[in-house]
Amino acid sequence: MFKLFSIAANTFTETLRQPVYSVILVCAILLFFLSPSLTTYTLDEDQDLNLLREIALSTLFLTGLFISIFAATGAITEEIETGTITTVLSKPVSRPVFVAGKFFGIMAAVILAHYIASIAVLMTVRHGILFNATDTHDWTVIVSAAVAILATLVISAFLNYIYDWNFPSTAVGLLALGATGCIIFLSFIDRDWKFNPAGNRFTSFEINASILLLLAVMILVALAVLFSTRLNIVLTLTCCVGAFLLGLISDYVFGRFAGENLLARVAYALVPNFQVFWVTDAQYAEGSIPLGYILRVGAYALLYTTGILGLAVALFQKRQVG
Repeated sequence: MFKLFSIAANTFTETLRQPVYSVILVCAILLFFLSPSLTTYTLDEDQDLNLLREIALSTLFLTGLFISIFAATGAITEEIETGTITTVLSKPVSRPVFVAGKFFGIMAAVILAHYIASIAVLMTVRHGILFNATDTHDWTVIVSAAVAILATLVISAFLNYIYDWNFPSTAVGLLALGATGCIIFLSFIDRDWKFNPAGNRFTSFEINASILLLLAVMILVALAVLFSTRLNIVLTLTCCVGAFLLGLISDYVFGRFAGENLLARVAYALVPNFQVFWVTDAQYAEGSIPLGYILRVGAYALLYTTGILGLAVALFQKRQVG
């Protein structure tokens, strides 16, 4: 367990220090910032808000996809190509422990990014759409977000200059703290700067949808680890994106033929069905996401992830790393 924890902690730290991690997270935050301006063309206020949710949750999903891919290739493929993995495996560290440690380390980094991005989703939906010319911005959201980002940059730069702390990893950690402070503040203060917890405009739909997307990203992390044990970064990226797109249309491609075709039934069982994690259609029916559904989907994601990691260990056992 000590070796597993050490590999996971080191992988988590190294992932946060990768520039691509911060770049993806910054791009996601910028897209959240621009989302309200991109969703004002449906001529219906309710539809505008639904479209805003879809864009925000789609950005959240893609953020987890690309972070998991680049983190897995940086943590596994790069170590294999540079030969540094031989030092770890000669400790000795068994290969199953190595793969599991890498997965948990990458997953921890993905959870941190997903947490920050989920708070950005809540703040984006809280701001809403300026549907009428008389509508005003929610300055409580804008000011709190600006203060959190500015404080993060200033403190991270200070710590980097004085104590030589790594800027990207420090900034991500401070941003998580700042985002937490923002969401707590906005939970009690309304858009008129008054104490009004009942008027915070937060709903459980975004939170439950974010949890389901995190479960989907967990499968993507496992797939990225699986492919990175045998493939380079380009092929890993291609395979993960292909599995992601195929999983989104699994019901249409395989599901409708599963009842009468054996191959379709097998493919439908093997290909991860990401459609079950994407529940934005429920908002149009004014429905909620039941807890039982989240638990069933969580069990599906956990079992599927365990199977993928088992396959990753089997493929990595015979991999030449010296």
